[in-house]
Formats: sequence, structure tokens, C-alpha cells
Amino acid sequence: MATQRTVLVIPGSGGCWHLPHQLFAAEAARMRGAQMHYVSWSGEVPPEPEARGPWAVEQIAAALRGSPKPLIIATSLGTLAADLAADHALPAIWITPLLHRSEVVEGLRRACAPCLLVGGTADSSWRPELARELSPHVFEAEGADHGLRVPGPLARSAAVLGEMATAIEGFLDRVLWPVPSHVR
Repeated sequence: MATQRTVLVIPGSGGCWHLPHQLFAAEAARMRGAQMHYVSWSGEVPPEPEARGPWAVEQIAAALRGSPKPLIIATSLGTLAADLAADHALPAIWITPLLHRSEVVEGLRRACAPCLLVGGTADSSWRPELARELSPHVFEAEGADHGLRVPGPLARSAAVLGEMATAIEGFLDRVLWPVPSHVR
């Protein structure tokens, strides 16, 4: 019997896991039979940057308790779970990871499960060379900001979301949950 695929979706600081980039990632996993679990932040995000990490990690750790080795899909603030993912050998899709924060980078360096890093070149948190050093699985959107939006008509940002969705589906199908060739 196949193991149940589970996903833990962790929002960014806005607390919304239904933003288009995260919604598309979660939908790709759901379409592949995953059972979805969503983290909702308890209380307000601390205004002090140094307090956000412990605050978020405590809530993410609580959500992981009793969860059967989920795939993590996290955005921005949620990528502070990189250490927890490394501790538990959890695969992940890190959307706009905070690569300027040492705790995120250290967690990604220790990761033994595959992860996809998704970012844009106009995001001050994105480090293209570092991303490629940390994972062989990287989707980078030229000119995209921290919300994966690009300047100009909205259709350009929608196209970035489509390309990102294709990269996520490829990561799920080829790396995490490959379909045996005799089934295709």
C-alpha cells in the first residue's frame, strides 16, 4: 500500500497561504493525492526581526508534531522552518526563501531531503548563486520581486506563476513522487 502523501503549508508574514504562488504549489501537491495541512499563525507577527524566527519556528514545530513526514511548502517567513526540515529529513518547496538570514541558509545546508528553491532576481532576500549552491532544484524568475511579481502588465506576473507551477509539478513528478515508467 502506498504511503499517504501529506503536505504542511506554511504562510509568510501576512499569514495568507492562499496567495497565488503558494496556492499553485499546494494545488500541485493536492492534485497528486496529497493530504493538505495548513499552518495559521497564532497572534501577530513580532515587529522585531530578531523575534520573528523563534516565534515562527515554535508554531511550525507544533504543527509538525504528529505529522507523518510531510512535504513542506513554505513562503518567506515560513522558510524559517528550514532547520526543522533538516532535523526531520523533510522535503520542501521553499518559495521566496529568506536567503539573507543565516538560520535559513544553515538549515538548507544541512538538508538531506530534496528541496526546490523558488525566487526572483528583484527580491532582496534572493541570492542566485547561493540558491544554486544549496540545491540542484531552483526556479528563478527574472525581474520578479518577493511576491514573484514582475513590472509591467499583470499578464507578465501571471506568466511567471505559470512557469513556477510547471517547475513545481516537474519537481514533484520527477524528484519527490515519480511515476514509474510502466504506469505512464
